[in-house]
Amino acid sequence: MSDRFLDVDEEQPVEEVGIESILNQLLDLIHAAKSMPLSSSVMVSRDEVISLVQAGLESLPEELRQARWLLREREEFMAERSREAEALMDEVRAQAEHMVQRTEIVRQANAVAQRILDDANEEARALRHQAEDFVDQKLAGMEIVLDRLTRTVQAGRAKLAAPTLEAPGENEAAGLEEDGFFDQDQS
Repeated sequence: MSDRFLDVDEEQPVEEVGIESILNQLLDLIHAAKSMPLSSSVMVSRDEVISLVQAGLESLPEELRQARWLLREREEFMAERSREAEALMDEVRAQAEHMVQRTEIVRQANAVAQRILDDANEEARALRHQAEDFVDQKLAGMEIVLDRLTRTVQAGRAKLAAPTLEAPGENEAAGLEEDGFFDQDQS
């Protein structure tokens, strides 16, 4: 049995045999192995199995090794890109949080500015009302004074315009000048 497998290996180089052929030989070896008495186990030649497995490993094409290397490189590349993407996402999150904070600061500043404007407008409105009340009081006082003055002027003019019953003589005219022009001056 071992001669048959060794003959195949000796006739064809390992690269030409191919992995599929070697695996088929390994299966044939296991199927043809003799059973142990009173057991389901079989006896196989360790040397034959090892030589077939080594031949299978040696017959693996270089492209498969390169493909494994490429897969490993790809996994490392993807892991690196994943780390970079995570770092970028962390940076973007930090920038977004900073922008939100700046936006919040601007919003708060606008709210404070609006509150200051509202307070200033309210204070200006109150000052305007106080000024209007003050001016109204002063004008009312002046109105009272002007009303009294008007009545006094009208009374004075009425006295001047009133015809006297007797024609005043020179003595009486002189007496008027001495006594005073208005009624309040005569008392």
